[in-house]
Amino acid sequence: MNFQTQTAPIGTLPVERNKVLRNTYMMLSLTMIPTVIGAFIGTSLNLSFMAASPIISSLVMFGVMLGMLFAVSALRNSVWGIAALLGFTFVAGVFLGPILQVALHLKNGAQLIGMAAGGTGIIFFSLATIATVTKKDFSFMGKFLFIGLILLIVASLANLFFQIPALSLTISAIAVLIFSAYILYDVSQIVNGGETNYVMATLGLYLSIYNLFINLLQLLMAFTGERE
Repeated sequence: MNFQTQTAPIGTLPVERNKVLRNTYMMLSLTMIPTVIGAFIGTSLNLSFMAASPIISSLVMFGVMLGMLFAVSALRNSVWGIAALLGFTFVAGVFLGPILQVALHLKNGAQLIGMAAGGTGIIFFSLATIATVTKKDFSFMGKFLFIGLILLIVASLANLFFQIPALSLTISAIAVLIFSAYILYDVSQIVNGGETNYVMATLGLYLSIYNLFINLLQLLMAFTGERE
């Protein structure tokens, strides 16, 4: 089973692009199931050892997810690509456990999680609609976003050692902007034919949504979290 769209005549190209976009949204919806299951399991686990060794735990999580990303990319043109993608989203859901546990220990934690999820949904649907309706090519953003992402990762890894609260909030705010822009960029790539592989298109959008949710939740907890 091949998930790479074949080259089509000019007259049918919009139909092929709409098919890629439709299938990407369907797969994106499907990835939410293992994510929710993983998150439920993650919040049920005793992850106190992660709090005791935050640097090592974060690096291990980063390494595991990076390895699984390579697996999804390598298998993207086969049915195993979908299996790898769903496996990745399950693990990503489990890795939400620590931040969800912290949030749920706040008096308004459940409300903050709902607000972060709602805000993520609003941002996603708004930017996806803009990219789809206008059909504007946002590919020019690619290099700038990639550089910004690399700097964001470097700053995040550095802050694991320095643990500066103000820097952490700054990183989260910048991350919200970068991953919001990535949603616009990724949907534009699909609409304009720059991405024709359903698995990779879904993976790109999923990562943006996932990171957008995490950073929105971190900002909400920092500014409106109510301690017991």
